[in-house]
Amino acid sequence: MAIKFQYNKTSLNELNKQLKVRTRALPTLKSKESALRLEVKKAKERSDALVAKLESELKSYEYMAQLWNEFEPGLISIVDVKLKTVKIAGVPTPALEEVIYDVKDINLFNKPMWFADGVQILQNLAQLGIESEIYTEASRILDFQRKKTTQKVNLYEKVQIPGYNEAIRKIKRYMEDEENLSKASQKIVKNKHLQEEEEENGN
Repeated sequence: MAIKFQYNKTSLNELNKQLKVRTRALPTLKSKESALRLEVKKAKERSDALVAKLESELKSYEYMAQLWNEFEPGLISIVDVKLKTVKIAGVPTPALEEVIYDVKDINLFNKPMWFADGVQILQNLAQLGIESEIYTEASRILDFQRKKTTQKVNLYEKVQIPGYNEAIRKIKRYMEDEENLSKASQKIVKNKHLQEEEEENGN
Protein backbone atom coordinates (compact mmCIF):
# COMPACT_ATOMS: atom_id res chain seq x y z
CA MET A 1 0.00 0.00 0.00
CA ALA A 2 1.56 3.26 -1.12
CA ILE A 3 1.30 6.09 1.41
CA LYS A 4 0.32 9.34 -0.30
CA PHE A 5 2.18 12.38 0.94
CA GLN A 6 3.65 15.72 -0.06
CA TYR A 7 7.06 17.11 0.78
CA ASN A 8 5.91 19.71 3.29
CA LYS A 9 5.38 20.25 7.02
CA THR A 10 1.57 19.81 6.87
CA SER A 11 1.95 16.39 5.27
CA LEU A 12 4.65 15.48 7.83
CA ASN A 13 2.36 16.41 10.74
CA GLU A 14 -0.53 14.41 9.25
CA LEU A 15 1.68 11.34 8.75
CA ASN A 16 2.98 11.60 12.32
CA LYS A 17 -0.61 11.76 13.58
CA GLN A 18 -1.63 8.68 11.54
CA LEU A 19 1.47 6.79 12.69
CA LYS A 20 0.73 7.60 16.35
CA VAL A 21 -2.88 6.35 16.02
CA ARG A 22 -1.72 3.03 14.56
CA THR A 23 1.19 2.57 16.97
CA ARG A 24 -1.14 3.12 19.94
CA ALA A 25 -3.87 0.84 18.53
CA LEU A 26 -1.54 -2.07 17.71
CA PRO A 27 -1.09 -3.49 21.27
CA THR A 28 -4.88 -3.34 21.84
CA LEU A 29 -5.53 -5.13 18.54
CA LYS A 30 -2.96 -7.81 19.41
CA SER A 31 -4.62 -8.35 22.81
CA LYS A 32 -8.02 -8.61 21.14
CA GLU A 33 -6.63 -11.12 18.62
CA SER A 34 -5.23 -13.30 21.45
CA ALA A 35 -8.47 -13.07 23.43
CA LEU A 36 -10.55 -14.03 20.36
CA ARG A 37 -8.23 -16.94 19.55
CA LEU A 38 -8.71 -18.26 23.09
CA GLU A 39 -12.51 -17.76 22.99
CA VAL A 40 -12.79 -19.55 19.61
CA LYS A 41 -10.92 -22.51 21.13
CA LYS A 42 -13.17 -22.50 24.23
CA ALA A 43 -16.39 -22.33 22.16
CA LYS A 44 -15.21 -25.19 19.90
CA GLU A 45 -14.25 -27.30 22.91
CA ARG A 46 -17.62 -26.60 24.56
CA SER A 47 -19.47 -27.57 21.37
CA ASP A 48 -17.39 -30.77 21.00
CA ALA A 49 -17.99 -31.66 24.66
CA LEU A 50 -21.76 -31.25 24.21
CA VAL A 51 -21.72 -33.41 21.05
CA ALA A 52 -19.73 -36.08 22.92
CA LYS A 53 -22.19 -35.91 25.82
CA LEU A 54 -25.13 -36.22 23.40
CA GLU A 55 -23.56 -39.29 21.76
CA SER A 56 -22.82 -40.80 25.15
CA GLU A 57 -26.42 -40.22 26.34
CA LEU A 58 -27.81 -41.73 23.13
CA LYS A 59 -25.65 -44.83 23.66
CA SER A 60 -26.79 -45.09 27.26
CA TYR A 61 -30.41 -45.32 26.08
CA GLU A 62 -29.74 -48.03 23.48
CA TYR A 63 -31.12 -50.63 25.89
CA MET A 64 -34.49 -48.88 25.51
CA ALA A 65 -34.48 -49.22 21.72
CA GLN A 66 -37.45 -51.61 21.73
CA LEU A 67 -39.42 -49.37 24.06
CA TRP A 68 -38.92 -46.28 21.85
CA ASN A 69 -40.94 -48.06 19.15
CA GLU A 70 -43.97 -47.74 21.46
CA PHE A 71 -43.31 -44.07 22.25
CA GLU A 72 -45.57 -41.49 20.65
CA PRO A 73 -43.39 -38.89 18.84
CA GLY A 74 -46.14 -36.25 19.05
CA LEU A 75 -46.01 -36.18 22.85
CA ILE A 76 -43.24 -33.58 22.80
CA SER A 77 -42.22 -30.92 20.33
CA ILE A 78 -40.03 -27.79 20.38
CA VAL A 79 -42.10 -24.61 20.18
CA ASP A 80 -39.31 -22.05 20.42
CA VAL A 81 -35.64 -21.58 21.13
CA LYS A 82 -34.97 -18.34 23.00
CA LEU A 83 -31.54 -16.84 22.50
CA LYS A 84 -29.75 -13.97 24.17
CA THR A 85 -26.73 -12.01 23.02
CA VAL A 86 -23.57 -12.08 25.10
CA LYS A 87 -20.42 -10.13 24.37
CA ILE A 88 -17.25 -12.22 24.27
CA ALA A 89 -14.05 -10.18 23.81
CA GLY A 90 -16.29 -7.34 22.63
CA VAL A 91 -18.04 -9.49 19.99
CA PRO A 92 -21.83 -10.09 20.23
CA THR A 93 -22.47 -13.86 20.15
CA PRO A 94 -25.60 -15.99 20.63
CA ALA A 95 -26.22 -17.91 23.83
CA LEU A 96 -29.06 -20.22 24.79
CA GLU A 97 -31.58 -18.73 27.18
CA GLU A 98 -34.37 -21.30 27.05
CA VAL A 99 -35.87 -24.09 24.96
CA ILE A 100 -39.66 -24.05 25.06
CA TYR A 101 -41.35 -27.41 24.60
CA ASP A 102 -44.93 -28.36 23.98
CA VAL A 103 -45.58 -31.47 26.07
CA LYS A 104 -48.93 -33.21 25.65
CA ASP A 105 -50.68 -34.54 28.74
CA ILE A 106 -49.83 -38.17 29.33
CA ASN A 107 -52.59 -40.37 30.67
CA LEU A 108 -50.52 -42.81 32.71
CA PHE A 109 -53.54 -45.10 33.19
CA ASN A 110 -53.39 -46.28 29.60
CA LYS A 111 -49.74 -45.37 28.78
CA PRO A 112 -46.58 -47.05 30.12
CA MET A 113 -45.03 -45.44 33.23
CA TRP A 114 -41.74 -44.77 31.44
CA PHE A 115 -43.41 -42.31 28.99
CA ALA A 116 -42.86 -39.46 31.49
CA ASP A 117 -39.16 -40.41 31.68
CA GLY A 118 -39.08 -40.64 27.88
CA VAL A 119 -40.29 -37.04 27.58
CA GLN A 120 -37.58 -35.91 30.04
CA ILE A 121 -34.90 -37.86 28.11
CA LEU A 122 -35.94 -36.25 24.80
CA GLN A 123 -35.88 -32.78 26.39
CA ASN A 124 -32.33 -33.38 27.65
CA LEU A 125 -31.13 -34.72 24.29
CA ALA A 126 -32.72 -31.82 22.39
CA GLN A 127 -31.15 -29.32 24.82
CA LEU A 128 -27.68 -30.83 24.28
CA GLY A 129 -28.05 -30.76 20.48
CA ILE A 130 -29.34 -27.17 20.38
CA GLU A 131 -26.69 -25.91 22.80
CA SER A 132 -23.95 -27.57 20.77
CA GLU A 133 -25.20 -25.86 17.58
CA ILE A 134 -25.25 -22.47 19.32
CA TYR A 135 -21.65 -22.90 20.54
CA THR A 136 -20.63 -23.89 16.98
CA GLU A 137 -22.24 -20.69 15.66
CA ALA A 138 -20.60 -18.59 18.41
CA SER A 139 -17.25 -20.17 17.49
CA ARG A 140 -17.80 -19.32 13.79
CA ILE A 141 -18.67 -15.66 14.60
CA LEU A 142 -15.67 -15.30 16.93
CA ASP A 143 -13.32 -16.89 14.39
CA PHE A 144 -14.55 -14.52 11.66
CA GLN A 145 -13.83 -11.53 13.95
CA ARG A 146 -10.43 -13.01 14.89
CA LYS A 147 -9.48 -13.26 11.19
CA LYS A 148 -10.54 -9.63 10.64
CA THR A 149 -8.49 -8.54 13.67
CA THR A 150 -5.46 -10.56 12.45
CA GLN A 151 -5.73 -8.85 9.04
CA LYS A 152 -5.80 -5.43 10.75
CA VAL A 153 -2.79 -6.33 12.93
CA ASN A 154 -0.85 -7.43 9.83
CA LEU A 155 -1.91 -4.31 7.91
CA TYR A 156 -0.74 -2.01 10.71
CA GLU A 157 2.39 -3.96 11.64
CA LYS A 158 3.69 -5.01 8.23
CA VAL A 159 2.35 -2.37 5.86
CA GLN A 160 1.09 0.90 7.30
CA ILE A 161 3.47 1.56 10.22
CA PRO A 162 6.62 0.81 8.13
CA GLY A 163 5.05 2.81 5.24
CA TYR A 164 4.39 5.87 7.42
CA ASN A 165 7.89 5.65 8.93
CA GLU A 166 9.44 5.51 5.45
CA ALA A 167 7.34 8.45 4.20
CA ILE A 168 8.24 10.53 7.29
CA ARG A 169 11.93 9.72 6.76
CA LYS A 170 11.72 10.83 3.10
CA ILE A 171 9.98 14.12 3.96
CA LYS A 172 12.47 14.87 6.76
CA ARG A 173 15.41 14.12 4.47
CA TYR A 174 13.91 16.30 1.72
CA MET A 175 13.28 19.16 4.17
CA GLU A 176 16.82 18.84 5.58
CA ASP A 177 18.27 18.85 2.05
CA GLU A 178 16.13 21.87 1.19
CA GLU A 179 17.27 23.67 4.36
CA ASN A 180 20.94 22.85 3.68
CA LEU A 181 20.52 24.01 0.09
CA SER A 182 18.88 27.21 1.27
CA LYS A 183 21.69 27.82 3.79
CA ALA A 184 24.29 27.09 1.13
CA SER A 185 22.56 29.51 -1.27
CA GLN A 186 22.43 32.18 1.45
CA LYS A 187 26.13 31.62 2.16
CA ILE A 188 27.00 31.94 -1.54
CA VAL A 189 24.95 35.14 -1.83
CA LYS A 190 26.52 36.52 1.36
CA ASN A 191 30.05 35.65 0.22
CA LYS A 192 29.39 37.18 -3.18
CA HIS A 193 28.03 40.31 -1.54
CA LEU A 194 31.11 40.54 0.74
CA GLN A 195 33.37 40.01 -2.26
CA GLU A 196 31.63 42.80 -4.14
CA GLU A 197 31.94 45.11 -1.13
CA GLU A 198 35.63 44.31 -0.83
CA GLU A 199 36.16 44.99 -4.52
CA GLU A 200 34.32 48.32 -4.23
CA ASN A 201 36.36 49.28 -1.17
CA GLY A 202 39.54 48.22 -2.92
CA ASN A 203 38.78 50.53 -5.80
